[in-house]
Amino acid sequence: MGLFLYLTFIAIIDKFAIIQKLRINNQITVPELRVLDEKGSNLGTMSTDAALNLAKEKGLDLIEVSPSAKPPVARIMSFDKFRYQQGKKDKQQKGKQKGGELKQIQISIGEAKHDLERKAQKVNEFLEEGNRVEIMMVLRGREKGNKDWALGKLKEFLKIITPEHQVIMEPRFTGRGFAAQISK
Repeated sequence: MGLFLYLTFIAIIDKFAIIQKLRINNQITVPELRVLDEKGSNLGTMSTDAALNLAKEKGLDLIEVSPSAKPPVARIMSFDKFRYQQGKKDKQQKGKQKGGELKQIQISIGEAKHDLERKAQKVNEFLEEGNRVEIMMVLRGREKGNKDWALGKLKEFLKIITPEHQVIMEPRFTGRGFAAQISK
């Protein structure tokens, strides 16, 4: 129950953050505005009072869309509809952001050269997409006793990777073997 209330509170704060960024109706204090109607067509430059009266006649809100423009741009439309459209735009932009994901490739000491080349090709693809790659060299049983040799094999694998990359996390020993992270 407490988590639900907390998440609801965060959602309400997010809505108010959008509201606080935008000035609507009587919150707009500039003397003159460039006004757009609900369809997006330009109505020209007019005083704030005239724009407010026009919005009230239509039963809509006056929303300051671009406060930094000279003169500021305001739009006549329903504030709820505007907020809904802004939410949709934000979701679309978040969906378009790609890359930065952490992809993982596992290799082992006993893998053949061709297998390592195939995995290096996959790492190259991940790097071209803009992702970070974590390379795990898994060691089992007695293989853990020969850490220097395993570290050498991991460094050889890093040399096979063709595109320019930087090592974010140097190869270090974890519980199951060695791990290193690279990015383009």
